[in-house]
This record gives sequence, C-alpha cells and structure tokens, in this order.
Amino acid sequence: MASRNSRRRADAGAGATVRVQRAGSAGRAPAAALVASWARAAGAPPGATLTVRLVGRLTSARLNATFRGRAGPTNVLAFPAGPMPAADEPELGDLVVCLPLVAEEARAQGKPQRDHLAHLVVHGTLHLLGHDHDRPAKARKMEAAEIRILRGLGVPDPYRPGRQVSTYAVRRKRT
Repeated sequence: MASRNSRRRADAGAGATVRVQRAGSAGRAPAAALVASWARAAGAPPGATLTVRLVGRLTSARLNATFRGRAGPTNVLAFPAGPMPAADEPELGDLVVCLPLVAEEARAQGKPQRDHLAHLVVHGTLHLLGHDHDRPAKARKMEAAEIRILRGLGVPDPYRPGRQVSTYAVRRKRT
C-alpha cells in the first residue's frame, strides 16, 4: 500500500464502529464521520466494527485479481469477517473502495461523486450483512434496500432511468 496512509475512526455512541483508512493514492476522501454514517444507515449493528479502506487503482486491481480472479480495478470489494456477528464476534468485515474509479464512474453517470460513494458504501455494507445480487430475486431485494437506505440519506435512486442500472435490471428488461 502507499506510504501516505491515514486512519480515522468514527464512533457514534451505541452505533457501529467504522474505521476509515485512506491509502495515499486514493485521492481526496470525505470525512470519516460521513463514511461511517453511510455504513450505519445500511444496518451495521451497534457494537459491530467494520473497516472502510479507500484505495487507488493499483491496490484495487491487485485485490480484484487476487480475490475475484478479475483484471483491473473495481469500485468496491467486500470482505466479510464470517457469519453474522454474534455478541462475542463484533467484526463485520472490510470494504475496499477505489476512489479514483468511483470519481470516474460518477462523472460518466452524471451524478455527484459523494452520492455514488454513499451508494457503494451502502452496497458493500449490505454485502457484509449477508445480502447478495447473484440471482435476479436477490438483486431486486438488495437494490430495493439500497434505494430505501439512500433515500433516507438524501441520495437519489441510483437505479432510476438516466443512471447506471445493475446488470440484472438490464437483463430483466430484455427478457
């Protein structure tokens, strides 16, 4: 990882503890408290801990190749700690977000970078909580949860017309 590295911790009373780490090549990052609020809004339970690591393209590409067997960077990777956390296992897992790619995608989709980043933190947190989108029914359920959570954060529906939609939504329209 890059040598310039900052770590910020955002705790809020009984809410989840969210550690926000920024690799030097990640670019400009939002406040840790804001990132933490997005993870908490997605349902990170009180007492649980998760880490959000904001990285550059090289780190994202390395992790994507190592853990998913795919070339190139990806916008978000979720690494669950294991089954849903019990009282004695409060670690949810880690999210790795590629900030330069998030910025590029937001520009291409015509939306504020902050909104896109909020969506990806919510999306990744839902993965840590056991949600998935590997089947159409699961994708619809996860997307509905994302839309509801983002609405509560004041972020527009990321799947509405004019915005990028999931591959499952595209497939549903074609069938």
